Amino acid sequence: MTELGLPDTIQACLFDLDGVVTRTAVVHAAAWKETFDDFLRGYEGERARPFDAVADYDEYVDGRPRADGVRTFLASRGIDLPEGDPDDPPDAPTVHGLGNRKNALVLEKIRTEGVEAYEGTLRYIEAVRSTGLRTAIVSSSANTRDVLRSIDAERLFDVRIDGVVAAERGLPGKPHPDTFQAAARDLGVEYRAAAVFEDALAGMDAGRSGGFGYVVGVDRVGQRDALYAHGADIVVEDLAQLGGKE
Repeated sequence: MTELGLPDTIQACLFDLDGVVTRTAVVHAAAWKETFDDFLRGYEGERARPFDAVADYDEYVDGRPRADGVRTFLASRGIDLPEGDPDDPPDAPTVHGLGNRKNALVLEKIRTEGVEAYEGTLRYIEAVRSTGLRTAIVSSSANTRDVLRSIDAERLFDVRIDGVVAAERGLPGKPHPDTFQAAARDLGVEYRAAAVFEDALAGMDAGRSGGFGYVVGVDRVGQRDALYAHGADIVVEDLAQLGGKE
């Protein structure tokens, strides 16, 4: 293992955004809860069971593209909505409408509350780059570039594969490994020479199935055992625990 806590065969590091680089996972969870709770009350009335911002978020939506998150959660409740169109208004009773409602809420929360980075992660990425390893940001969010710019972190990544790029290239989102694999290809390294850094269970599944050389689980919410069960090689609470600059 190197001083960065990685196998010495690793040539590139692929980082998730929400929950790994930035403290925005809680913002996304809150936006999903507001979106789904409003929908469920209108759809099921008083008998509606609220969206659980921890259990439901982790299991059904965290790390997935928005539309996939909507479909997966609603399927868990036995609800099947029309797909609609990607430009559906936020009040449309469709998969894309609910996804757009959630995105509008996230953007509003980011504008009003700002974005905070995990300083341990930023220091670790700086250390990674100082050793000559290449870096990529891999996120299902369509707002990745704006979020990175808001914390002055766009410069830390050689490659960006996010919701916008995935849509342009037709890449399926996590738990499929395609976005991470695309990042490795763009960086010019083999999958087994890349390490994946993720906090979402869907991201762990992507890392496990994608043939990557090392999968680091970042436990922000007390799901250490689940991260291991979904494919992590190691689980840390902060990337500073792996090494690099303190």
